[in-house]
Amino acid sequence: MKKIPFLVVLFASVLLVSGCGEYARIQKTQDYEYKYEAAKALYIEGKYSRASQLLGDVLAILKGTAYGEECLYMLAMCAYNSKDYESASSYFRKYYQSYPKGLYVEHARYYSGLSLYNQTPDPRLDQTYTDEAISELQQFLDLYPTTQLKEQTQNMIYLLQDKLVEKEYLAAKMYFDLGTYRGNSTFGGSNYEACIVTAQNALKDYPFATTERREELSILILRSRFQLASQSVIEKRMERFRNVIDEFYAFANDFPESKFLKEAQDLYDRADKVVKKKNVGILEELKKEIVPLSEK
Repeated sequence: MKKIPFLVVLFASVLLVSGCGEYARIQKTQDYEYKYEAAKALYIEGKYSRASQLLGDVLAILKGTAYGEECLYMLAMCAYNSKDYESASSYFRKYYQSYPKGLYVEHARYYSGLSLYNQTPDPRLDQTYTDEAISELQQFLDLYPTTQLKEQTQNMIYLLQDKLVEKEYLAAKMYFDLGTYRGNSTFGGSNYEACIVTAQNALKDYPFATTERREELSILILRSRFQLASQSVIEKRMERFRNVIDEFYAFANDFPESKFLKEAQDLYDRADKVVKKKNVGILEELKKEIVPLSEK
């Protein structure tokens, strides 16, 4: 373990005794090495807010010196430990860009992704931070494939991907629940069509989504196809009911033990009945039109 410099220990003792008065004096000093050592002492004590202020004062001055790299990394860790994740991710990124072969570069890349991870919002909100966190964590794994942090990094990526899938599922379900309501559709179109497209894109874009979520997206597609067919004009109705039948076979094949299988079967039976009834009607009409040659 790296020894803590005697000067840092001395500062820690002084600050504990002197309190705010000593800290105010250190803030005003022009001795930047003295201020830096005081910041390190505060960092060791876990007083990250005060340490951050002093480190910020000396960062530009120490850049390019033997202390610059450590100063920037400690500043990033102060922000992270203070749960200021936005500043932390920015500082960590600045660190590994400034010191690509630095002493703390592996951890800086990891904590950059972790800071973004901690900023990701509820699935119903904008997921910009989620996309950024996935990208940052994946880059970390690409650069350090044998890192000891591999398992927790992969688990974070899986959880973030689940959050993106959840957002798409909620969007698809919203379209289905809106049904025939047209107030949200400025340029025409159907909410059921929007549900189908949204759910299909989610299944395509996130192939590693959980089985449960893929099942729920798939039943939404089947339900929407049936509703769309039921409300279609006559010219499109037959084709769309055939789409329901095709969708059922795909669903039953992918989820043979699904809790929605009974509902899916019912939608299939109703669609199949419509298709068969229409086909019989067409055949009857053809029989009337085709007269055998012997009867002419």
